[in-house]
Amino acid sequence: MKIGFLFPGQGSQYVGMGLDIYEKYNEAKEIYNKVSKISNIDIKKISFEGPEEILSKTQNTQLSILTESLAILEILKKYNIRSQMSAGLSLGEYTALIEDGILDFETGVSIVAKRGEIMQNLTPKGNWQMVAIIGLEAKQVENICQNITCGFAVPANYNTNEQIVVSGEENAVQEVANQAKSIGAKKVIILKTAGPFHTKKLTKCSETLKAELKNSKIHLKNSKVAKNIDGKLYNENDNIVEILSKHIISPVKFTQCLETMYKNGIDCFIEIGPRKNIKWFCEANEI
Repeated sequence: MKIGFLFPGQGSQYVGMGLDIYEKYNEAKEIYNKVSKISNIDIKKISFEGPEEILSKTQNTQLSILTESLAILEILKKYNIRSQMSAGLSLGEYTALIEDGILDFETGVSIVAKRGEIMQNLTPKGNWQMVAIIGLEAKQVENICQNITCGFAVPANYNTNEQIVVSGEENAVQEVANQAKSIGAKKVIILKTAGPFHTKKLTKCSETLKAELKNSKIHLKNSKVAKNIDGKLYNENDNIVEILSKHIISPVKFTQCLETMYKNGIDCFIEIGPRKNIKWFCEANEI
């Protein structure tokens, strides 16, 4: 059996997240304490007590999800459960990069704290929304978006062959959702996010993050992490500053990440992150 770790992104947060493992495992306590010290944010209080409007602020959400994911990783290490390959959806890619050593713990936490702050403060004002459309192929969703005339809406996450996330202006995204339902989408789910993530609307965020990344310690190496922008594994020749700065304005090619992992023999997937949603996917071709 070859294990692959999958790390979730923004939208999976909820008040009380991580409290169960914090109370049960010293390894989790250590992670929460280290993250709070590095970020100067009381991540325990925000994660465990909320309130939801505070937790849902992008700068808090991203750090909370990262912290719980890293805490779960420490617990899995205790039982010698490790991955042969990994991928993270959007924010989750940073968890994968820390787990693989491309980013050391302090650097990774600091970057995510700054990334969340940048996206919180520099996302343009507007009525934004993201929705997951389930049951249509990517080309169908792309065609709907291309023909929308009431505002900006584009595919942002290609999660699986039939789960595409659309991001943009609320009215336009709602129209995409309505048209998707009319041609047979099984379900449309509004995501708990605060901006038009993975679109050109975050260009200022991308440029500001790039300046921060240039001053960060990054370990270039051949990696076991499949990257969002093209699904390929990171390697020692990659310009990681360029990749991660473009990351927040580029669609997430998570389907391609999964295909890369499957082609490399991963046959058991463990999803690590908030909610009681650690899922084991044996036989990756069923994803």
